[in-house]
Amino acid sequence: MKVSLERLTKKFGRRLVLSSLDLEIPEGSIVSIVGMNGAGKTTLLYALAGLVALDHGTIRYDGEEFRRDRLDLRRRFMLLPDFPYFALATNLLEHLSLMLRLYERDAAAETEKVVGLLREFDLLPLVDAPLETLSRGQVYKVALVAMIAVDPDLWLLDEPLASGMDPLGIRAFEGHVRRAAQAGRTILYTTQMLDVAERFSDYAAILHDGQIRAFAPCSELKATGKEGGLTQLFAQLAGSTE
Repeated sequence: MKVSLERLTKKFGRRLVLSSLDLEIPEGSIVSIVGMNGAGKTTLLYALAGLVALDHGTIRYDGEEFRRDRLDLRRRFMLLPDFPYFALATNLLEHLSLMLRLYERDAAAETEKVVGLLREFDLLPLVDAPLETLSRGQVYKVALVAMIAVDPDLWLLDEPLASGMDPLGIRAFEGHVRRAAQAGRTILYTTQMLDVAERFSDYAAILHDGQIRAFAPCSELKATGKEGGLTQLFAQLAGSTE
């Protein structure tokens, strides 16, 4: 899915969080959005998911304007917050079944795939456990399994690398994201781990004061930052606005 953002603007009270933000995200790419606390990263993701109403601007998915009532477009993406919100009294299988139905997937046809994912993320012994009894990392894995099983055209993930997942879970996550991008899915995630963004992303967008200060392939951004790579470039761009 190609994502086009045109002059996105959002205020909370008097605070301008997104300021005439423009961005073109190529289909089939892994894009990291990096920025300091309060830069607008989470607000941007929530706006893309239709959970935050913009004051101004246009979001287009494959050229079609996204409105919050466009259920057909909503079924083409999925948002994974930094801490997923579940009906915690339900168990893992109930949640996965619900997500597959919401996205109109055939749960019976996906059984083998889901079982394989649960085994890969070390969740199979927990299928009957209420979600409220799981750790933060396990809860995030449940949400991630749902996303992989649904396989949306656009993946929106808020701080997945700070989710509490164990190293094996993070490695599995990275593998699935890379395969999804190779299959034409577009992955957009926020992070403050610049070294990981350099290694793992195709593109990086530096967000500062609600605006995109730089957006390019990570290889180009690393070269611009010279010895310090993306970290040095981020410091330069952030410092130049102070």
